[in-house]
Formats: sequence, C-alpha cells, structure tokens
Amino acid sequence: MLPFFYLKGFNMRSQKIQFNNAQNQTLVAYIDWPVDGKPVAYALFAHCFTCTKNLKANSFINRALVAQGIAVMRFDFTGLGESEGDFADTNFTSNVSDLVAAADYMQSQWQAPELLIGHSLGGPAILIAATQIASSKAIVTIASPCDPEHVQHRLANAKTEIEQTGIAQVNIGGRNFNIKKQFLDDLRQHSMLDTISNLQKALLILHSPVDNTVDIENASRIFSAAKHPKSFISLDQADHLLSSKEDAFYVGRVIASWAARYLALDTRKPRKPEKIAERVVVRIAEDHYFTEINANGHDLIADEPKSLGGQNFGPTPYELLIAALGACTAITLRMYADHKKIPVEEICVVLKHEKIHAEDCDTCQGKTGKIDHIQREIEIIGAIDDKQRQRLLEIADRCPVHKSIRSETLVTTQLKS
Repeated sequence: MLPFFYLKGFNMRSQKIQFNNAQNQTLVAYIDWPVDGKPVAYALFAHCFTCTKNLKANSFINRALVAQGIAVMRFDFTGLGESEGDFADTNFTSNVSDLVAAADYMQSQWQAPELLIGHSLGGPAILIAATQIASSKAIVTIASPCDPEHVQHRLANAKTEIEQTGIAQVNIGGRNFNIKKQFLDDLRQHSMLDTISNLQKALLILHSPVDNTVDIENASRIFSAAKHPKSFISLDQADHLLSSKEDAFYVGRVIASWAARYLALDTRKPRKPEKIAERVVVRIAEDHYFTEINANGHDLIADEPKSLGGQNFGPTPYELLIAALGACTAITLRMYADHKKIPVEEICVVLKHEKIHAEDCDTCQGKTGKIDHIQREIEIIGAIDDKQRQRLLEIADRCPVHKSIRSETLVTTQLKS
C-alpha cells in the first residue's frame, strides 16, 4: 500500500493503492478519503470506456461524496492508465470481473462498498457487478447506455475489419486502441434489461438530454426496466464526459444526497473538521481562477466572475474580505449583547465594496488616486431601545477585523524552498 498524499482538494486526501484482478494482474487505484474522520460509507466508481481513473469529472464527483463522509475508490481497468494488461485482451466481462476484484479488495482492507457508481459503459458494468457484490445497496448510472452493445456505435468504421480480420486499430478520444473480435462477441452475450429488472437495489439514473454520445433514450429504457426504488435526474446541458466542473460537482452532490437515504446516513449531523495547524492554506491549479481554501480545517472556495475570466464558482477575494468583516461584526455584537443581557434576536450585516476617488472622501487625508470604500449596514432585530441600538452601533466599530482593516498591517512573504 502506498502512502497518503493530498490531491487537488483540501477536503479530500487521495491514497494510491494497488490490487490484483482475477488474472493476477496489478491494477492501480486511488481511494479518496475524507480528511475529517472515519468514512461513514464506501463507494466504488467505474469510469467510462477507454477513460482512466484520472478523468477530471471523477475527481470532482468524488470530492462532493467525500464532503459527506463517503470514501470512494476509482481505478484503471485492465490495460488502461497505470494498470497492467493488454487492453486488446479485455472485454466487458473482464471489466465486470475487475469491479468485483476491487470490491473484494475494499472489503479485505476497509469495508465493502455499499454505493456503486458507473459512468458511460461503466454503468452497465456496475449494474452487472452489483449482482455479484453483496454489500451494494445503491447503484448509480451516469450517461450510461442501457446495453453494452451500444459501444459498437463507437467502433462503426472498424467493425467490418474487426469481424473479418479479428482485430483492428480504433481511434477513440485521440488515442489508438486495438480491438479484437472477442470484444464484440462478448458484448453480445449480455442481456441488460433482465439484469436491471431483477436488480432489487435502489437505482439512480443521471443523463443529459443533449448527450451526443449516448442519447437519453438509453436512460428511459433503464428507468422503464428498473423496479422501485428508482430515480431519474436530468443533467440539463451537460456533455457526455461531464467536462464542466460545475456539472461534475452537481452530479456528486446529487448522488451524495440521494444515497444518504439508502445508506442510512444521517446528513443532519455536522461533520467535525480536522484542524490543519490553525492556519489558512490556499491553492490554485490550472483551472482558471478556481481557488481552494482550507481555513483551520474548514473548506472554502474563491473564484472570479465570468466577466473577468473566471467561472463564478465562488466569491471573489474582495467578497471574502468583506464577508470576514461582516462575520466579525455580527459575532462581536452577539458577544456584547449576550454579555449585557440585551434581548437581540437576530443580527444582519450587509456589506458592499467599491473603489472610489480619494477626492470624494471627506474624511480621508490623501486626496489623490483611489481608495477602498466598504459600506456596512447593520440590522438588529429585537425588543431594544434607541440607547441600546446606538451602543451596539458603537461596538460594531470595535470588531477586531474592522480594526485590522483600519490599522497598518504587516504582511511578510517568502518563497518555500
């Protein structure tokens, strides 16, 4: 077993592991753990046809699941990514066997998976594997065909050559793969509708109506064949690979919320965050301005609006700044009101930040350039008199963050060696 490392997300730590399939070949996987304690459940993720465990959508989906305390294992099928074996010798049946081997490994090391998730061709594979994984309670398909034979559409130009010569090279997603006739023969052996009808497990189907790779009629056939409990969620404008981070996060959140019912998870209990040395850590990678923040074990995000080249997934740095001022103001007022037994029911602080010309500021010493102007409006609800309200207004200016903003601040910076 390989050591832990943090992978593009502070609420998730990813551990690289290896296990053997039925042919004793080494398959490589990540198991994504919540950093804030023992998992409340385990999930197994099956990636799409010719994809790998490293598809970005997988990581984003898993991050949403991990946030709810669900540990997720994702791995490269035989002959793909970092796993051993020749892809040309694999087929749909071997994929199912790999999933069962992964579930067995999870059971031997931690806990057997209760949640099974399959993306694209991983959907039919996970449906069949569910019949062999006794621990599974909730099954999810994402943009999945109702029958594995659907993948033959991706091989249309090479199908004749494969049938005649026994093998052909096919370009899928910009990469070349050797496909043998045994792969096509194996696809024809599986009757998915009977498997779906006899599943006897909770099923969630997620599919986009504009999926150009696997049309939404497949989702309709899966849903019609399935018995209750079953659910369907439309993914609106999402593409087949969930290449939009926003779509992938949405899918993860939906799965986490849906699965909680069938895995008997109590989502009402807040998860206790793990402190990270009482500091704030900020990380930005290659995804535009999407920024991940861990403040003393609490996960936050920041971004820029689309008009400035961002994706608007989170507040801007200035919005976080004035949010800190607003939070500090509200907390300071609550502390004072509680201490003085003032019957304050609710405090609402509304803030706005803008840049203004210094010459327009009557109380500013400098009269050139621009200055930061933060407007703060405080609403105090409760049976209090005017004298108490005025005193609370005075206390608002004693908020520590307010003092920090108004005073001279020393920031020291150094590069980590």
